[in-house]
Parts: sequence; C-alpha cells; structure tokens
Amino acid sequence: MKRLSGWDAVLLYSETPNVHMHTIKAAVIELDPDRRDFGIEAFRQVLKGRLDKLEPLTYQLIDVPFKFHHPMWREHCDVDVEYHIRPWQLPAPGGRRELDEAIGQIASTPLDRSRPLWEMYFITGLAHGRVAVVAKIHHALADGVASANLMARGMDLLPSPEPTAYTSDPAPSRRELMSAAFVDHLRHLGRIPATMRYTAEGLGRVRRSSRKLSPELTRPFTPPRTFLNHMITPERRFATATLALADVKETGKKLGATINDMVLAMSSGALRQLLLRYDGKAEPLLASVPVSFNFSPERISGNYFSGMLVAIPTDCEDPLERVRCSHENAISAKEANQLMGPELVSRWASYMPPAPTEAFFRYASGRDGHNKILNLNISNVPGPRERGRVGGALVTEIYSVGPLTAGSGLNITVWSYVDQLNISVLTDGATLKDPHEVTEAMVADFVEIRRAAGLSEELTVVEAAMAPA
Repeated sequence: MKRLSGWDAVLLYSETPNVHMHTIKAAVIELDPDRRDFGIEAFRQVLKGRLDKLEPLTYQLIDVPFKFHHPMWREHCDVDVEYHIRPWQLPAPGGRRELDEAIGQIASTPLDRSRPLWEMYFITGLAHGRVAVVAKIHHALADGVASANLMARGMDLLPSPEPTAYTSDPAPSRRELMSAAFVDHLRHLGRIPATMRYTAEGLGRVRRSSRKLSPELTRPFTPPRTFLNHMITPERRFATATLALADVKETGKKLGATINDMVLAMSSGALRQLLLRYDGKAEPLLASVPVSFNFSPERISGNYFSGMLVAIPTDCEDPLERVRCSHENAISAKEANQLMGPELVSRWASYMPPAPTEAFFRYASGRDGHNKILNLNISNVPGPRERGRVGGALVTEIYSVGPLTAGSGLNITVWSYVDQLNISVLTDGATLKDPHEVTEAMVADFVEIRRAAGLSEELTVVEAAMAPA
C-alpha cells in the first residue's frame, strides 16, 4: 500500500461526469506477414506476462473512510485481462480518420474506480494489416514522463526489474486505513515549515526580480473569452497528424527555435485561423504547458510536473513573428515558473482536503462559463528514440493526449517517436464538429513557417505513418 501524493490526488478529485481525467496512448503496430494471426488473446498473454514490469497497471484505488485523507494505492492486485483488454473493430477503409473516431469514442467514458484505473483496446481493421493498441490510463497514475517510460518498458526499450513471483496484496481493513491516514497527517504537519520556507523563497525571488511587473507574470488570471472556453460535454473527439521530426528540427535550427517553440508556434498559427473563423478576432491566448521536474528514466508512475502558463501569440499575423514570440514567451514562462519554484503547487496540493476539493471541481466543471486561468492545454513530450516491439511486432507510430480541463474544450499534445512528430488533438462534443480542423491547420501553418523561412514547402513523407486523414 502507498498513499497518493497530493498532486496525484488532486488529479483524481478534479474528475467529474463531464471532465474525464484519463490520458490516451495509442500505438500502431505492423504485423509481419507470417504473424497476421496475432490477435487479442495473444496480446492479452503478452501483457499478462509483463505485468511485473508494468507495476502501475496492478494498482487499485482504495478510498479512506470519511475521506479522512488522500486515497491509497493497493499494489499488486489481481488484474482481469479479459476485462481490461477489449476488442474493437474499425469500419472500412481502416485509415487514420476511422482510428481517430474510435479513439474519441474510447475517450468519452470514465474509468471504473473499483478496478485498476486503465483499459486497453486491441483495434483491428486498420489498413495494410496493421493493428492498434489504445491505452486509457488515469492521470493520477502517471504524468507524461512516467507514461513514456512505462510505454518504453512495455516495448522492452528500457531495462526493467528482474521478474518476480506475482502475488496480489491483501485488501486493507478500515482500521489500517484510518491509522495509516493519522500517521501520514502527522508527517504532513511536520513538512509544513519546509513547504512555507519553499514558498517564501519563491516569493522573495519574485520580489527581487526585475520581471515581477511584467505581463507574463500578471496575465495568468485574465485569459480572453473564446469559442474554446465553455462548459464542456462528456463526449470526446480525437484527431491526429504526423510530421517528419527532421523537418521540424531543420526549421527550428534555421529560426533559432527549439522543438517546443515550434510546437507552440504551430499551435499559435492554427488557433489564430480558428479564432478568426469562429470568433471573428484573434487575441493572445493563455496555455498551460506541463513542465516536469523529475525526468528519471526509472519512474513509471506518479505526477511530477507543474503547469507553466505561456502566452500564445495568436494575434501575430506574420509566421516568423509567431515563432519569435513563442520562443520569447516560453523563456519568460520558464523564468516565472522557476522564480516561484516548480514544485510550489504540488507541495501545497498535499494539504488540499478531499471532500471540499472534490466539491470545488464539481462546481467548476458545471459552470457555463470560460476558464478563469487558461484557455487550453498544450504539451510536448519526448517519446522513445528507438522503435519498440510488442509480442515481436513493430510499433510504427505512437500518439498521446492528456485530458480536457473544466471550461476548456481543447488539448493539443505532441509526442516525438523516432523520426516522427505526432500531433494529437482532443476536443469535447461542442467545441468543434471535426477536431481535424486543428491538426490540418497546424500542418498548414508549419508549411507557412517553412515558406517564410526560405525552406522547401514539400514536407518529408513519413513512410511508416498512416496516410493523412
């Protein structure tokens, strides 16, 4: 048994009927001609044989009586692979759009908290004899870095512990839960002086900083009202696109921009198009960009990130100016995040009481208004640098997306995988009829950036990836 950290618990408390807090990971797998009989039963056996390497998949949530403390993970519980790994058949022609629509449907329902907080879907019917595995994993289990490590371990790309005999842990009694909660509360009380000192040090750095009155530090609680921001629906819609990582690196090198800057710039250009289309104007937006403060390759669970608030220059018409502003805004946001201390929110999250915190998120998710903190979430996660295999079959593509937050109907998540930059977009049922509007606009804006930079407008075709939707 182990306690959820405060940050893990807050990600659990923030889940409501219309705000699902699971993340989606999708892997496209190419079967060799002599392995086309590899089906769901074979995949279930492969995963069952790897559960000792994929420990978070064996965690079961245990609530503390009377919500006296954050819940606990019961480790090494029994896993019913028949329940957790499910079949899904795509309609013809089995292309990118059909897979994206299936993933949207999969993302539209919450996870059952009485079982380990994940599901996997073995999807058949993809063109060219491929299959896909789509994992739905609760954010309370793992952040982007942990998920990438977990996926790499599942594909045998990272060293994993020596296999051990698998035995499930017994369920705790109410008395054990209450006594453990009492002891943990005493520990948390003992940490208050260190947490207050960490906070005071951050406030001191802000006071001494010449940036303390800058717009980047004062804007975070004034995001503009846009078509993106409203009470979101439970339905989810999903879209993907693939760019060659070499093209993105080449463009960034020419413009003095990082891959993260390029992701922000492409997102900015796409959002500008959509804002002009749906709102008739394009004001600067505010995005929450997760920044990890624990990059350990051994970490496969838990959340160690802060949400860095970055101004998105959707008001800039010139594509090169958007790249420049994205670069400068990202630097400013990082400086602001470091001034306050990247662990500030996660440390104070330990002291958020379960019942009132859950009530607050229910209230926030049910309000028919825009988010008062941010307009949307944008993530850029470096994925595996080597091609993985599952059951001997080659993984050709990986896509990932985080959840929507209350009052924000769009999440853009980008994962790199070997030679690919894979874009994933998640919306609810009311923001856009077709989330491919976002992916298509991002690709179009990337072409526009390359044109303005004097680079070829012909994008490299990623042979291993599915054809565009």
